[in-house]
Amino acid sequence: VQLVESGGGLVQPGGSLRLSCAASGFTFSRYAMSWYRQADGNERELVARISDAGGITNYADSMKGRFTISRDNAANTVYLQMNSLKLEDTAVYYCNVRYGIDYWGKGTLVTVSS
Repeated sequence: VQLVESGGGLVQPGGSLRLSCAASGFTFSRYAMSWYRQADGNERELVARISDAGGITNYADSMKGRFTISRDNAANTVYLQMNSLKLEDTAVYYCNVRYGIDYWGKGTLVTVSS
């Protein structure tokens, strides 16, 4: 299993970013996918989860209405569209799949700063 995140970077408050996670090594369309994040000094927290077919999504309360998770099963890729970014969204964002055990990518850094 391999998960490779991309799309992080530096953005001003109120700005937007779109993260991508390219997956391989398992049948992508059969598994729910998740995004987590971890800020310095904090525990890793769930950001959003999407069902295998994409019809069911869940978000942490602080991300509802600002973040959108989606997936393209033909491309084996899951996305996280992040709008109205805040300073407190600064973190390393990780892609996750539970394929027997939890697998994680290396993460992509999102820095929200003016």
